Amino acid sequence: MSSSIFGIFLDRDGTINIDQGYSYNITNFIFINGVIDAMIQLKKMKFCLIIVTNQSGIARGFFSKEQFIQLTKWMIKILKTYQINIDGIYFCPHHPQGAIKQFKQNCNCRKPKPGMLLNAEKNLNLNMNKSYIIGDTTEDMLAGQAAGIGTKILVRSGKMITKHGINSADYIIDSLAYLPEIIKLHKNF
Repeated sequence: MSSSIFGIFLDRDGTINIDQGYSYNITNFIFINGVIDAMIQLKKMKFCLIIVTNQSGIARGFFSKEQFIQLTKWMIKILKTYQINIDGIYFCPHHPQGAIKQFKQNCNCRKPKPGMLLNAEKNLNLNMNKSYIIGDTTEDMLAGQAAGIGTKILVRSGKMITKHGINSADYIIDSLAYLPEIIKLHKNF
């Protein structure tokens, strides 16, 4: 019997916040307009919100795991002021060419591999076929595909979008802000 718990897998940089390249401190973390309102609506629709983010800046030595965790705690605190509970946060600190030895590896959690998403499925008992992934890269779409996520949504954030990324997405939108309306229109849950 499949689970009736549905998730929205959210990439962070370029989807939730403006991607300024290796965001790791509060002073340059800016929520994208409309994202908080969309997250409020998605929670009212009874979705689990799960952040899945590659953070190769840790492996590259641009910032520490502790700095990432500090920023994440701040982000969670801000979202809670809007009654937005994040149900899970999964991050990949690895990169095959990393400068920090402990994080220099080819892992199963770095998108496009599905490790983070499959861990969330197991931990939260999610119905992946009725869940969504939203992100701004081909890697996000491919991770969703590999994890069996039913709907893959590519966000135009200004990053280069490949033809493969476009073909891997079910929808292409300008912002996470539009996701609740897409879900309501298509009654896909």
